[in-house]
Amino acid sequence: MTRHGPVTVAVLGGGDPRRAMTVRDAVRDLLGARKGPLSTPPAEQGSRVDTPGHAGGRVALVGAGPGDPELITLKGWRLLTEAEVVVADRLVPGLLLDELRPDVELVDASKIPYGPSRAQEEINRILVDRARAGKVVVRLKGGDPYVFGRGGEELLACAEAGVPVTVVPGVTSAISVPAAAGVPVTHRAVAHEFTVVSGHVAPDSPASLVHWESLAGLHGTLVILMGLKNLAAISATLVAHGKPAGTPAAVIQEGTTTAQRSLRSTLGTVAADVESAALRPPAIVVIGNVVGALDT
Repeated sequence: MTRHGPVTVAVLGGGDPRRAMTVRDAVRDLLGARKGPLSTPPAEQGSRVDTPGHAGGRVALVGAGPGDPELITLKGWRLLTEAEVVVADRLVPGLLLDELRPDVELVDASKIPYGPSRAQEEINRILVDRARAGKVVVRLKGGDPYVFGRGGEELLACAEAGVPVTVVPGVTSAISVPAAAGVPVTHRAVAHEFTVVSGHVAPDSPASLVHWESLAGLHGTLVILMGLKNLAAISATLVAHGKPAGTPAAVIQEGTTTAQRSLRSTLGTVAADVESAALRPPAIVVIGNVVGALDT
């Protein structure tokens, strides 16, 4: 990314960082050689004045994607470059935050699984308060805002406060992370369906909303997010309700990033194999015959 006065230029290299840098530098040189303004002067555009209420203030719920910073959408990236306040989750790619304008207020939402977290009510309050102060706020969330991301709760909180909200879908890890590890969630003549569930709550907990007994009888692919801590209980429950212990399984840690690690196993042994390999969250678990379907 490069800046020239009020203009910000972002270059996507299609997976080739060297090409992106070359194009960026060429654009920077052209802008530097140009005479005169590149846009209407701010005085002619009119400027926002922070007044009581939330004139001009708004919130965008932006999905940052699964981990690779190049997997954010173009719209999400544009809104990020326009933001005055960014409220970011732990799983947001750090390189995206490194490219923020120097005057941006960055709020760490500290949504760490099984560890310290800022209450959701506090996050909602920050979004509403900053928007009411006239700020352009981006709530940057890993994956997609509406896939186990509490984006719906944040939208409702803003709507109740009269704050306008834009929702920008993101690339969900439930599909992209298996793909990055060579595992399709569907494949002709192998799986015609896939089911995505949260494993955050143990199968035997009264708080669980997942009907694991029914999932054991499905022939398609099962994708489990946030399930590493309860993987032993989950796999045992599935086997106990009829899922063959030999069903192929894969676990992918930090998928789509340079730190990606993965293992192949079976439903009956996957929990022990994860422990032996010292895999840690964030990780995606895939159970089904699609694991290995593309092996040659």
